[in-house]
Amino acid sequence: MNLNEGKVVNVDINSEMKKCYIDYAMSVIAGRALPDVRDGLKPVHRRILYSMQQMGITPDKSYRKCARIVGEVLGKYHPHGDSSVYDALVRMAQDFSMRYMLVDGHGNFGSVDGDGAAAMRYTESRMSKISMEMVRDINKETVDFIPNFDGEEKEPVVLPSRFPNLLVNGSSGIAVGMATNIPPHNLGEVIDGVTMLIDNPETTVLELMSVIKGPDFPTAGIIMGKSGIRAAYETGKGRIVVRAKCEIEEEKNRQRIIVTELPYQVNKARLIENIADLVKDKRVTGISDLRDESDREGMRIVIDLKKDANANVVLNTLYKHTKLQDTFGVTMLALVENNQPQILNLKQVLNYYIKHQKEVVTRRTVFDLRKAEERAHILEGLRIALDNIDEVIRIIRHSETAEIAKNTLIEKFGLTVIQAQSILEMRLRRLTGLERDKIEAEYNELMKQIEYLNEILASEEKLLGVIKDELAEIKKKYNDERRTQITKVENEIDIEDLIEEQDVVITITNAGYAKRIPADTYSAQRRGGKGIQAMTTKENDFVEHVFVASTHSNLLFFTNKGKAYKIKAYELPDAGRTAKGTNLVNLIPVEKGEKIEAVLSIKDLNEENAFLFMATKQGLVKKTPLSDFNNIRKNGLIAINLREDDELLKVKVTHGDADIIIATQEGYAIKFNEQDVRPMGRTATGVRAINLREGDIAVCMDIAVDGEELLVISENGFGKRTPLEEYKLQNRGGMGLITYKMSEKTGKVVGATVCKDDKELMLINSSGVAIRINISDISVTSRSAMGVTLMRTLNDEKIVAIAKVDKNESEEEEVQIMDTDLTENESAVDKDESLNKLLERAEEDNNKEE
Repeated sequence: MNLNEGKVVNVDINSEMKKCYIDYAMSVIAGRALPDVRDGLKPVHRRILYSMQQMGITPDKSYRKCARIVGEVLGKYHPHGDSSVYDALVRMAQDFSMRYMLVDGHGNFGSVDGDGAAAMRYTESRMSKISMEMVRDINKETVDFIPNFDGEEKEPVVLPSRFPNLLVNGSSGIAVGMATNIPPHNLGEVIDGVTMLIDNPETTVLELMSVIKGPDFPTAGIIMGKSGIRAAYETGKGRIVVRAKCEIEEEKNRQRIIVTELPYQVNKARLIENIADLVKDKRVTGISDLRDESDREGMRIVIDLKKDANANVVLNTLYKHTKLQDTFGVTMLALVENNQPQILNLKQVLNYYIKHQKEVVTRRTVFDLRKAEERAHILEGLRIALDNIDEVIRIIRHSETAEIAKNTLIEKFGLTVIQAQSILEMRLRRLTGLERDKIEAEYNELMKQIEYLNEILASEEKLLGVIKDELAEIKKKYNDERRTQITKVENEIDIEDLIEEQDVVITITNAGYAKRIPADTYSAQRRGGKGIQAMTTKENDFVEHVFVASTHSNLLFFTNKGKAYKIKAYELPDAGRTAKGTNLVNLIPVEKGEKIEAVLSIKDLNEENAFLFMATKQGLVKKTPLSDFNNIRKNGLIAINLREDDELLKVKVTHGDADIIIATQEGYAIKFNEQDVRPMGRTATGVRAINLREGDIAVCMDIAVDGEELLVISENGFGKRTPLEEYKLQNRGGMGLITYKMSEKTGKVVGATVCKDDKELMLINSSGVAIRINISDISVTSRSAMGVTLMRTLNDEKIVAIAKVDKNESEEEEVQIMDTDLTENESAVDKDESLNKLLERAEEDNNKEE
């Protein structure tokens, strides 16, 4: 008889192992090893603090045995072994591990020499004062709670964390396939950074670094240079070199080295052993004695040198071979929304914290408002009772039961059940005049509080003001001086700091020649002129991209093969107006057959809620988060997975709700909302935007803005403007509407762009000639019109590129190319009046010829 019949399920061992390991990996990532970006705590630390708060082991109470705390955490919230809980508790009580200790320990909690803590049955602890700020207002429904492992208890998903603990105390942990290592920081500096970002959400990482200088380790030390700090803050990854603080002293014709501070997490006893071994193996010479004179007053390692020894040489040798100089590898990896692990830069960490605090303060305000309104409701009933006290007493005395008395009061005075019940429970002493005044004063105070709480909920500015005030209060109570010194390194040069930030015009030809020139090279002209020479090109080459950018901007290059490359704008060679420039193959490793199709100039690649919206010649579109392109390798990155017969056409920056318009070579266009396209990964192919007619291809894509017009240009220099209202919003995938009436005279559509009439247009033809005209001079016509002559083309010349110049009040201009997309405001040049007069004559001659 087969007892297992019907109970055995055949499974594939490979798929089962994959599933089980993925489940295990996600459990480790989300439930054990990585901190939450909001409170900076791993689950075990969060459970320890919550348990201590629930047990009442607060700073104003006596210490309690750690064994009892560990038992509480283990039994209720964290079933992973007592050693994991106790080790975490011990670390939170070590002044050499935590910049601001979250646990106040009493007893032996280990040392910087690597000594372990005493057993939990011997040590005692309680919450520190600053840890009370982590759980403040947790009982006011400020955070969500979830069932514990057995469903018998509730535990918080995250703590309110009234200060940015992730940066303040840092975190380290190894998950499955990923690890985090976030250094601690100075509390006051981080709070100043949060305040700066609240006041100006557009603050850059570099501006934040003016207040958040860098990590501030509990063991102090010296950070060598700022390049590692900057890399860590801008990209989430960096290598910070930290040195011990060493002084050279003279005594009895001899020198000695005194070490008073060590790099973070360096074991002092092991360091001394390492130095002794180096002396023994004669890898370091000149040391005569080595001793540890550290005591409760502070650290002091004394290295006595021989008479003929050079202290600086010995010290540099020790920096090279020992942990007197160590590297802290920063990886700012934390769990963000929906427990997703993500590498964050400094601004993103602070933005997530601000978002968390907005939710905490909002939920607390809603809670306080509800409680205040409930109390005011009761006081209103008491006031009615006191104003009619004789009648109330008569009703109560003549009622047989409390229920009858309550119903009579409700009917007589129009009270609610809660008000009537509170009147019945009112003590006789409340009838005194003094008590009545107290009720009136409490009611008036509650009404002011209710008004204030409603103002907070109605105004985000007031909400952010509350967050700033509370952070300022915490800073005043707990801030201290920076411990870690940051020093410059002689050989460290940040090349970007040597480049003056200015606006430049960048031109790129069809053959891949690029250069940058000052933005004041070009001058405004009238429609119909012949233009000035923008760039000398070799035979059969022509200018294809031209735009204005800052020298510090990131230039993203997208090729027809769907790959992305990144360089800084200052890396392009500076050349004269008519110079040919340098071939891009010297700057980016484009493969044979690859051609630059789109260029983006972007300063912040970690901008939140920003996407790259891509279109292909076969009418496909795709959008991908901009942050996916932050770390582009030198040999490029796949931006879109193209079909065999397709090529990448355009790339734009969007923010999730833009209307997109796509025009085709045969004169058709479609307008749809980008919400019709869901976000996809870098290697996705995309979805259909327009159903192309036979032989037709898409030639451009732009963002449709209400109130603006679509400017369409043909290859023979004709153009027109059409209000975007004439293009109804359609679902993506349609055939589109007629947007241009083509003929042999006009040629096919070469490009289109969304614009206003207060802008100017730059046209460039295949001979490298550029002209700039006022868009207001271009006729506004219907979708099916062919437009007017914008630029005269001779022989086989064709229009190949368009740039629109946006003037603002300060007479600066913003250039946006139909082949590119800028996310910054860039300045252009003032008009040259004398040149305009000459061009006006030329235009008159042209008009006579026409």
